[in-house]
Amino acid sequence: MTFVSQTFDGCNWREKGDNARVAIRILVVDDHSVVRQGLKMFLGLDPELEIIGEAADGAEAVKLAHELHPDVVLMDMLMPVMDGIEATRTIRQQLPDTEVIALTSVLEDAAVVGAIKAGAIGYLLKDTQSDELRRAIKAAAAGQVQLSPQAAARLMREVRTPEVPAPQALTERENDVLRLLARGKANKEIAFELIIGEKTVKTHVSNILLKLGVQSRTQAALYAAQNGLAELSTS
Repeated sequence: MTFVSQTFDGCNWREKGDNARVAIRILVVDDHSVVRQGLKMFLGLDPELEIIGEAADGAEAVKLAHELHPDVVLMDMLMPVMDGIEATRTIRQQLPDTEVIALTSVLEDAAVVGAIKAGAIGYLLKDTQSDELRRAIKAAAAGQVQLSPQAAARLMREVRTPEVPAPQALTERENDVLRLLARGKANKEIAFELIIGEKTVKTHVSNILLKLGVQSRTQAALYAAQNGLAELSTS
């Protein structure tokens, strides 16, 4: 089998200026060309989404992520050369501004837990409806946790709470942010609800991840759910 990586120059729309609206840049990663083509076809119908490249294995995904700096990577789990979990871990460690959504047919506990621990912001199955997938991509780009109900259920059962200080180690404001984060709120929504700046929210989120010893908002949301601070939002 021949593995390919490809980038695209075209985009749906970009408006420049102080109030610029920029399409969400997406990298599609799957070892099956028919899957990549299908994703490109229906995601390309949305003017708010821009497919900037595709890769057929995890190693190529890492390489293209460094070259293209996508906002969101749609990552298959089972691939040759480098699997989706290792590729997710590498991308999240080296490119923390790039979010990764696991998009796979695999619902095994090891895959779900591995992807989230690697830093994926979401875990969706390939039978997800196209409208739901587009919504999930936009939410992930805004920093919202996106989990299929099946994946959320497995995570709640399998992922143990990190051995970190009790929730009291967080400040009252950090707990407020954590509760809203676990409910699937984006940074802008959290800022609006708490009447604080979006940059302040980002600072709180960074502090929360550091104090809880986790790498992603998804893991922080799981911590909140497991400690009764909030119910976990599912897509």
